[in-house]
Amino acid sequence: MSNRPTVLDLFSGAGGLALGFEQAGFDLAAAVEVDPIHAAVHSYNFPQSATICTDAIEISGAEIVERAGVDIDVIVGGAPCQGFSLIGKRALDDPRNQLVSHFLRLVVEIQPTAFVLENVKGLTLGKHREFLDEVVEEFARHDYQVALPWRVLNARDYGVPQDRQRLFLVGTKNGVPLPPYPQPLNGAGHVTCGDALGDLPDAEAFRSLLDSDSVRTVKRGKMSAYAREMRCTDAEAWHHGYRRKWDPSLLTASMRTGHTEISRRRFAETLPGSVEPISRFYKLSDNGVSNTLRAGTDSARGAFTSPRPIHYRYNRCVTVREMARLHGFPDWFRFHQTKWHGARQIGNAVPPPLARAVAKEILTVSFGVSPSKPRRLIRFNSEDLLKLDMKRASEFWGIDVPIGKRNKKSGARKRKQTDIERDRLAG
Repeated sequence: MSNRPTVLDLFSGAGGLALGFEQAGFDLAAAVEVDPIHAAVHSYNFPQSATICTDAIEISGAEIVERAGVDIDVIVGGAPCQGFSLIGKRALDDPRNQLVSHFLRLVVEIQPTAFVLENVKGLTLGKHREFLDEVVEEFARHDYQVALPWRVLNARDYGVPQDRQRLFLVGTKNGVPLPPYPQPLNGAGHVTCGDALGDLPDAEAFRSLLDSDSVRTVKRGKMSAYAREMRCTDAEAWHHGYRRKWDPSLLTASMRTGHTEISRRRFAETLPGSVEPISRFYKLSDNGVSNTLRAGTDSARGAFTSPRPIHYRYNRCVTVREMARLHGFPDWFRFHQTKWHGARQIGNAVPPPLARAVAKEILTVSFGVSPSKPRRLIRFNSEDLLKLDMKRASEFWGIDVPIGKRNKKSGARKRKQTDIERDRLAG
């Protein structure tokens, strides 16, 4: 559609930024993701766009545009970086920051109207600020302006039941109006964990979820406005994104975790809003927001699961679907069937409602476009994409396995399988 600008999502992961921009009124043209498992999940959820499984370092802007089949209007991405300057050298020349350098390179090669660079709050502190100054200066050298001062936005201020602060750099070509950073939503207060999870049935009521990540159920509790949005109970819940053909009676991403009774007693004794002292897991409060949800480690660093918080009502950690609710992913959005990969995909993602708030400003100010509701109904790709291990996912994309296996000789020490460790490895 001519009034829906196109987006390229770099370092896309499962697609939090992509979903937020789609909901704001953009069309996702392409996504680039190096992890074949994440790329497969992205392809499942966004079958209408070109998912490119490769390292952003190894692809040119011309190739991306060719694969996308359309011109790119906006480039978005959360490029990982260290941000430290080297004595006598630019920080952008530091190999640890090469992904940011290649984000900048692809902006210069593709020449979008606007871009969004997202990263951790820590880049605004200490020596990291020097790195940010270099990034802004480098964009200026190539006729792009950045909205200054940059902003750290907290997802909880934009309708997400989670305390999550992220840095955003928004820029446009010289001469194109710079959008403001979105203002916090006005309302009666933050969306709470109770709002987000209160209507979901307890995963432990379903024996089949010991071996599967989904179960058919029509049981639901009292739904908050937020829960109705996550369930997409009406047309407004889709915002300005494409409706998906899905089955609302299927509870997905809900595989159970095998906690010991000792662990459950500790969880029960932990006060809501505090940290359980042994596992260091945070216990949610039904009238508060979640702590920051983080990704676990990759296989090269031991393959530990994300430290999922403790449910405020049940003596267990939250499921991947409950994590998704706390992150602003609607219930139709699917993740890898394992708890480890699913939790990593959520913990690495930008909450879609936060991305949507940023995207709305760009759409209306930089493009001068009023968002439109598309009529097209999208059918997902095969569910097999959600079940691939690293080897099979790499074969699917026709690439070598890019993620290093754990080095047992130089890796973590062998540990006794205590209750604590079983909690951490339960995924």
